[in-house]
Amino acid sequence: MEATRSIAHMDLDSFFVSVERLFDNRLDGKPILIGGSSDRGVVASCSYEARRFGVHSAMPMRVARQLCPEAIIVRGDFERYSQKSHEVTDIVRESVPLFEKSSIDEFYMDLTGMDRFFGCFKLAHELRQRIIKETGLPISLGLSENKTVSKVATGEAKPNNERQIPFGEEKPFLAPLSVRKIPMIGEKTSQTLYNMGVKKVQTLQQMPAELLKATFGKNGNMIWEKANGIDRNPVIPYSEAKSISSENTFEQDTIDVKMLEATLTAMCEQLASKLRQKGQLTACVTVKIRYSDFETHTMQQRIPYTSADHTLLPIVKELFRKLYSRRLLIRLIGVRFSTLVYGNYQINLFEDSQEQINLYQALDRLNVKYGDKTVCRAVAMAIGRRRFNPFNGMET
Repeated sequence: MEATRSIAHMDLDSFFVSVERLFDNRLDGKPILIGGSSDRGVVASCSYEARRFGVHSAMPMRVARQLCPEAIIVRGDFERYSQKSHEVTDIVRESVPLFEKSSIDEFYMDLTGMDRFFGCFKLAHELRQRIIKETGLPISLGLSENKTVSKVATGEAKPNNERQIPFGEEKPFLAPLSVRKIPMIGEKTSQTLYNMGVKKVQTLQQMPAELLKATFGKNGNMIWEKANGIDRNPVIPYSEAKSISSENTFEQDTIDVKMLEATLTAMCEQLASKLRQKGQLTACVTVKIRYSDFETHTMQQRIPYTSADHTLLPIVKELFRKLYSRRLLIRLIGVRFSTLVYGNYQINLFEDSQEQINLYQALDRLNVKYGDKTVCRAVAMAIGRRRFNPFNGMET
């Protein structure tokens, strides 16, 4: 008989807001909006005080300001947020044998078997207290036998609290909740369920799985399982060493700067698109040059987590210009994005308008459906279609 699992989920509460309050206590207790200050910008994060007015992440800033006129707008500092995320990750890494960092502010931990030595909930509780003490950040905890129920439990525990769902009580715990509480049920899916008269998870639990499958396709069965507290997905071991990279060896050594920059642009576009497709972010950019005499040079730069082309491209080009010696012919150039994490902040919400975000999403859909470089910057077309192939790799 398979042992009952113990999966903890921790989520930093209003992460961006909490970090800002660490550095400016005048923000404590105030409604805070983090994001672009222009009316075309969007909300990257907001405090619980602002949420009471109906404000939420990814909402146009113009609408948020109308809902909550007294809100304080903070530009945000993603470098600062990345650093605090690393601090929490280091504490988690030291404390548990297996964990998954699912976003910049969210973690899953497999504590299965730890109850024989320590007690899973006690271990998770003490880890949460250590994070609060050492980082000053509020964090909520959910513990159950699977990832879905633990994530929902964390949501119910917020803000800055913890909740354990004992084995066998998953269905009763989920039953009275709104269907929107189930991970993967977004606005569109929930609206379809509302039209079917389904508002509570209990109703989903009582429906035949076949009906949901007929309505939502292959996702229907997954929705039914999650509603019934069933989730067999494992905690995926986290490693910051993962990277995605691309190289191009030229048929003839070159000093054509325009062609070199066009190649770098195409590489950067394709790699950034792959990051977004996988729901990943990078915090380190590396550019590589190999000259005609086979001498190879690289330069890297740590950056705030992102997967946006227009954030990454200037960094790639700047690194190339710092590396490039105009006296020598180039044989090969390459780009690598490393220190990858899975995250929900694929778009730089501090800089982008809603139109920019919609554009990225539309471009990614087209390139996924019809192939890489179906839509790309004009300069990248100059090097020809598929002159190189990005590949995934592990850094050594």
